Amino acid sequence: QVQLVESGGGLVPAGGSLRLSCADSGRTFSRSGLGWFRRYPGKPRVPVATVTWSGRSTYYTDAVKGRFTISRDNAKNTVYLQMNSLKPEDTAVYYCAGQDDASGSWEYWGQGTQVTVSS
Repeated sequence: QVQLVESGGGLVPAGGSLRLSCADSGRTFSRSGLGWFRRYPGKPRVPVATVTWSGRSTYYTDAVKGRFTISRDNAKNTVYLQMNSLKPEDTAVYYCAGQDDASGSWEYWGQGTQVTVSS
């Protein structure tokens, strides 16, 4: 059973940094893409950053380019999101996600972790 467990959220002032971690405790994602999504209140989840199984290819939404860095450690079955220069508009619930091997769709989700950036 797939279990993605996030950690690292919290409250930080604008300009600060946080690092989110997501550990796969039930299945190895070493051959699958991993990503971070976020959800604003009343809105659907949207992708923030994704990384391929090799770690060589990444995607970032424009709003976080140059500030956030996604990385993965397949030996630890863990994906990270380093968030620097945080802004109040980064306040959201952040979800770790894993791709299904066959379909490539984002099928697996963590429980979410709140990130709050104060102005």
